[in-house]
Amino acid sequence: MVWGRPKCPVRDVERDWIERNLDWFVGEFGQPRLRGTVLLPTEEHFPGAYEGSRHDVEALVYRLCHHMGVDPGRLEIEHDEPDEDPQLAAHVPVIHAWKGAAGHYRERGGRAVVAIRRDVAARPMALVATVAHELGHVLLLGDGRVDPGREDQEPLTDLLTVFFGLGVFSANASFDYSREARGEYARTSRTRLGYLTEPMYGYALARYAWLRDEAAPAWARHVEPNPRSFLRRGLRYLAAG
Repeated sequence: MVWGRPKCPVRDVERDWIERNLDWFVGEFGQPRLRGTVLLPTEEHFPGAYEGSRHDVEALVYRLCHHMGVDPGRLEIEHDEPDEDPQLAAHVPVIHAWKGAAGHYRERGGRAVVAIRRDVAARPMALVATVAHELGHVLLLGDGRVDPGREDQEPLTDLLTVFFGLGVFSANASFDYSREARGEYARTSRTRLGYLTEPMYGYALARYAWLRDEAAPAWARHVEPNPRSFLRRGLRYLAAG
């Protein structure tokens, strides 16, 4: 029996967009950055206890600034409150769903203002993904690499987190389902973080590994099962040539 070529896990237009922009990142930031450290949710890369305090958030921002080559002196950090009324949520059943950005980037007085939502600060995986995205804005928008009016600048910034070795966090935080007791009721939360789908993250991670000559990247075991399945399919597709 003759099997056909493994199928790419994303549509042709998404595959072409991912490949074209990862190649552009290599041209912009260089091979050393491409082959840099892949950060993982481990004690080695994020040592010490994390409790979600403002100090913890700011320490994490500075750690990621160092990793991504962003001068922390360019930043102001703001801590935003979520829209939800906590007193109401304690007494009525809540189904909370949101998608897109969990942080916010803007410029003020020549400095980048990075605002982080308090509810995201309580979730370390989502926090790393959010901060990486906002620092990506500094590198792309703040440094004039892309026009603010570019239509795909938000998904492009998510893709940049993959190139900078933070794709494990971005992919893992891209979709989350949780259930939490609130008073006499339960709160169900469905969150979609970021602008890329799980298949797109999976193929982006596969292409990133392929550019790094990693046929079976050890860091892939840290990716959640859904995006990891797309990562493996992407690797099989790329290996088939």
